[in-house]
Amino acid sequence: MDCLDRFLSELKDGQMASPHTLRAYHSDLSALLNFAAKRGVHDPADIDTLTLREHLADFEEPSRATLSRKQAAMRGFFKWMQRKKLIKKDPAAALRTPRRGRHLPETLDEAQVNALLSVPNAERPAGLRDRAVLELLYSTGMRVAECAGLDLEHLDLSGGSVRVFGKGRKERMGLVGKPARRALESWLKERSDLLQKHRKAGEQAVFINLRDGGRLTTRSVARMVRSRAQFAGLPDSVTPHTLRHSFATHLLDRGADLRVVQELLGHESLSTTQIYTHVSIGRLKEVYKGAHPRA
Repeated sequence: MDCLDRFLSELKDGQMASPHTLRAYHSDLSALLNFAAKRGVHDPADIDTLTLREHLADFEEPSRATLSRKQAAMRGFFKWMQRKKLIKKDPAAALRTPRRGRHLPETLDEAQVNALLSVPNAERPAGLRDRAVLELLYSTGMRVAECAGLDLEHLDLSGGSVRVFGKGRKERMGLVGKPARRALESWLKERSDLLQKHRKAGEQAVFINLRDGGRLTTRSVARMVRSRAQFAGLPDSVTPHTLRHSFATHLLDRGADLRVVQELLGHESLSTTQIYTHVSIGRLKEVYKGAHPRA
């Protein structure tokens, strides 16, 4: 097993990195090693800071987010090599992190959310499932991967809560409102019938596909949200994350404490949550301008 495989294996087993992170790190670091090999550097231990900078400069107008991700992969890899005493000096330590612009997240207003949630036909199996997914995403603010990974044992509908396993398998509590509870209860009855039909009584996933009863994937959830949003006349850019952004913004608009929203979103840093205060302040300014006689 080479250095990269060992690093990724430890990242997976030791830090419980998500499949998405593992794929990104594998792609980014493989590209770096190939770049170095073309320049005659075949041992990762011989890669220096100049090679890293040349590699990053080789990309045509990458976004700040892309550069940050590639640098994070490099830093993690070379810090690991240093801990394993494979190198004495970390070549990634001298890299400057690109400053990321603060782009305000796209959100839906409350009327748009209601329009989206009313689209699925609750008289059909797909409609029951999709409405439950949409209601849960908006009620809890969970990420799409957290929703797709949800198991029955994580739900406590009588208590109006759900155990959410976020990045690094960190657990937090999500709150399930009454409309989401009703949608989930209706879906779970239909789900039971579908699993009997597919002879998959042991399936634990809350959300399953109708074709064979297997767990619904994150891509399937994203496609469904986009399709339902288009049917509701909403922008093509609506994603499951739009509902997460809307969840946070609407809570703050109605006076929720920022730290409570941070806890519900599963953010480690309060500064990550604070971007939503900009959205809420923008909303306050709109209301002010429309209501104050001398605005």
